[in-house]
Amino acid sequence: TTDVPEKAEDNGPDHASWNEILQQYVDAEGKVDYAGLKKNETKLDNYLAILAKTTPDKRWSRDEGLAYWINAYNAFTFKLILNNYPVNSITDLDGGDPWKVKWIKLGDQTYSLNNIEHDIIRPRYQDPRIHFALVCAATSCPPLLNKAFEPENLQQQLDLVTRKFIGNSTFNQLEGDVRISKIFDWYAEDFGDVRAFLNRYSGKKVPAGKEIGFMGYDWSLNKQ
Repeated sequence: TTDVPEKAEDNGPDHASWNEILQQYVDAEGKVDYAGLKKNETKLDNYLAILAKTTPDKRWSRDEGLAYWINAYNAFTFKLILNNYPVNSITDLDGGDPWKVKWIKLGDQTYSLNNIEHDIIRPRYQDPRIHFALVCAATSCPPLLNKAFEPENLQQQLDLVTRKFIGNSTFNQLEGDVRISKIFDWYAEDFGDVRAFLNRYSGKKVPAGKEIGFMGYDWSLNKQ
């Protein structure tokens, strides 16, 4: 008989504690109760410790790895805000660019948020939907899903956050004078034909030849 390799199961950490944090401290609009979480910060610290000791290796599936890195990015963004709370904007930290500071210890490596996004997630996974899963703690960021990203339903979750963001007129106006999030401008190379991408996920059609502009970006903290 042919040996069939067993399906890789349970590689990677349990994201249940992160899921509990998100359920408790993030509302349906993706706003975060940082003040409440600050009082229970050890819960977040415990999850970050789990991430630090269980880092991706070659046995992990693609979705196990991507779920890990998205959750890590978002959880360490929470930690960055709590370390400096109260703060009005993430851009008030580290001379306006906290994303380049290396402080995130995972295994035997130390990363910046930029390392995770631009050196790991974007080149390795090449999926533009990640831009609606990663949270930058700002009002104009895609609203944070109040559930952990899980390998077993990651594709559905990425579709969900993409559709919700594109379909939300606060962030993207697809009728009349078409204006969309600056995310589509900053990461244009990831989206390719942005009109086709919008049409695929919006349920509305931006007509060919229709001029597309960009919205302003509000960097104030995404707090409740």
